[in-house]
Parts: sequence; C-alpha cells; structure tokens
Amino acid sequence: MKLAKTVESYINESQWKDELQSLRAILTNTELSEELKWGTPHYTINGKIVVGIAGFKSYFGLWFHQGVFLKDPYKVLINAQEGTTRGLRQWRFQDGNEIIPSQVKEYVLEAVENQKAGKEIEKQPKKVEFPDELKEALASNSSLSESFEKLTQGRQKEYAEHIGSAKQEKTRISRLEKCIPMIQKGVGLHDHYN
Repeated sequence: MKLAKTVESYINESQWKDELQSLRAILTNTELSEELKWGTPHYTINGKIVVGIAGFKSYFGLWFHQGVFLKDPYKVLINAQEGTTRGLRQWRFQDGNEIIPSQVKEYVLEAVENQKAGKEIEKQPKKVEFPDELKEALASNSSLSESFEKLTQGRQKEYAEHIGSAKQEKTRISRLEKCIPMIQKGVGLHDHYN
C-alpha cells in the first residue's frame, strides 16, 4: 500500500472510510493536533504522539502510543505485539457500530492527560553486536570509522544488524562492501525509501 500524502486521502482510500471519519471527528474535537506520520493519521500534543488511527483488511482502530498507562475500564485495549511493544496499545473495531464516542473520548482525554504529565515508558537502548567484518573494516579504515561515528545510533544499528544477520561470511563481506559507500555518504541503510 502506498503512503498517503494527506489525512483526507488516507481516510478516503480506506475501506473503513466512514468509520475512520467517525474516529477522526472525535479526535479533532479535542486539543490534539492532527498530523500525518508514516502515511497514517496521528494526533499529537506538544509534538508528542498520543494516538493514531488506521484501517486494515479485517479491522480498524486506535493506537495509543503510551497506552500501557491507560486504566482501560472497558477492557478493550490489546498489545498487538506481545514481547515487542512495551507502551503501545490498540483498540480494534470490526464494525462502525462498535464505536461509542463517549468511551473513545474518555480514553483519548486520559491519554492526553498522561502525556501532559510526562508518563512515558523509558526507552531501553538495545545492545548491538557489531559483526567482526564491520569491526575490522572500521579499525583498518579511519575515514570509514569517522563517517560511521557521525551516523546516528539508529543508523549504526541498522548497518550492524544488516551485515551481521547474514549467516555466511561471504554474504557478510558482500553486504559490508555494498554498505561502505552509503556509510561514507552519511546516509542510513533505508534512506532510499524516503
């Protein structure tokens, strides 16, 4: 699916057009700002994402970015990726009749207050193992090492995982050789998708 350029185009191209529009009406009737991030509608306060909406093949729903802090009195929130996502919680719907505006607004207002209070799960940096091939290349090439150090930690991690995930040494070396020009340009592994 291609990324939407506007909130309207995202909603209008969805099979859940009317349902997403109903959720949008609730969200835009709060102090949240509407933005398009990663091709989907998100609602923020003070630059922080509070909630997003999206439609999929068999359901549509709300994504509370720090939903782990919500009280969930109606027991509707789920963690879609148990063990992967720590703070994100989803509220899925299969039908527009399931949307009860007062309940949705109750959750959204609580999420806004939580964000204002600074309730956020602290990020836990993941220890990245650098493959030997990358370590050796960085140690033997000061220019490459300097370029690598200028990359964000996220980009460094992408390269390390991409190169290190290959099972065979020759594949790791091949990946490293393809990545070196990108590292020297200061771009991320996936920047060509943007």
